[in-house]
Amino acid sequence: MAYNEELASRIRHALTMFPEEFTEKKMFGGIAFLHQGKMTVGPVKNDLMVRVVGHKMPDILTHDFVRPMDFTGKPMKEFIFVSPEGYKTEEQLQNWIELGLEHAKSKL
Repeated sequence: MAYNEELASRIRHALTMFPEEFTEKKMFGGIAFLHQGKMTVGPVKNDLMVRVVGHKMPDILTHDFVRPMDFTGKPMKEFIFVSPEGYKTEEQLQNWIELGLEHAKSKL
């Protein structure tokens, strides 16, 4: 298993609550959920990958269970990983999805 299937299922379900349309694409050894071709969130192993608008990164990185996405060994700009403890509840997951959607919309 390259990514947490349960998390992917939870994301799919949560996305049905949004009026926006999303697509899925295999990326980073997991799945990325995209809005109009722009990455928002996705499971990578057991972590949740989230895109974050640049000016929010310093604050977001102070949250518990959040770290820079260092997939290549070097932090990637505007990407974070959220550990499982940070997306336990549906409300927490929804908040991360909203943050990722905000990033996608900022790039349109």
